[in-house]
Amino acid sequence: MLRTVDFHGLKAVEFSKGDYTALLVPEMGANLVRLANTRLGAEILRTPGADEIEVFKSRPQVFGLPILFPPNRIADGRYTFEGRTYQYPITIEKEQNYHHGVLKSEAFIVSKARETAEEVMVECRYYANAGNDAVFRDFPHEFKCKITYWLSADGLEQEVMFSNRSKMRMPIGVGFHTPLCIPFAGGDAADYVMRVAVGEQVELSERNLPTGRKLPLSEQFSKLRHEGLQVTDCEPIEAGFTLKEIDVDGKSFRGALVENRRTGARIFYEVDSQTTYWTIWNNGGQVPYCCPEPQSWTTNAPNLPNPSAEGFRAVAPGESWRMVFHLYAR
Repeated sequence: MLRTVDFHGLKAVEFSKGDYTALLVPEMGANLVRLANTRLGAEILRTPGADEIEVFKSRPQVFGLPILFPPNRIADGRYTFEGRTYQYPITIEKEQNYHHGVLKSEAFIVSKARETAEEVMVECRYYANAGNDAVFRDFPHEFKCKITYWLSADGLEQEVMFSNRSKMRMPIGVGFHTPLCIPFAGGDAADYVMRVAVGEQVELSERNLPTGRKLPLSEQFSKLRHEGLQVTDCEPIEAGFTLKEIDVDGKSFRGALVENRRTGARIFYEVDSQTTYWTIWNNGGQVPYCCPEPQSWTTNAPNLPNPSAEGFRAVAPGESWRMVFHLYAR
């Protein structure tokens, strides 16, 4: 099934395949605001209700699959690359940081949509240029961002692709905020644990910026690699980590998963090799969601002593770069 629907006053695309159903809002960053597994009765992503639409419009990062470009924070809203200074507005006054970028709120267009017996595909595009002042003003590169979703019996595959249409090398850093519902299929918060492919903890300053120190995992956070950590109805978590694969069911796993220890139901969020860093944030710990946020670069990477070691990269004129994710329940 593939159709256009009204979502509390916003134009949306609803599509289903197998046990999965999804809802996409192109005009808000091509955000996939709902993904559910109907067989398990699992609501995987936090979806805005009718009374939360204004919150969604002002803070899309706490719903669905919001794109962060650049991800997380930039100190003082500024960095320099190849002699050019990029200056963003300060969005967190108390920290003097810029955060989360603007693409999460920009209107994409649906450029392709089709359904076959095996899958549904929806492709959305955004073009940045001098006429799109919201992005181009602070990031003066012409580029195309394409976000494609494939839904099948195996769940959701998502690809984000950036093509550099400018004449200069273009810095690229991307993340997704990804609030996973916990509980997602009945029970209490205490029934659920999260595991994440984390390596070392990245020490953060009072401004929530990396200090340059990488620390061994604490007893608390080592549970992310092993038996799992309760991340809702608990203490606040806002922490950064390097990525190191973990063992899940006897196989190497690069991603995050949430498990209901009582029923065995699990949500899997797989990431590809472009993800090098995680932020984990539970918005104070007393809300029914937690965000394992995959990032292609470490928070504030352009301003760190060795940016390339922290995932900072650039795309040459005429070339493209992409990340791929897989989200599903079992």
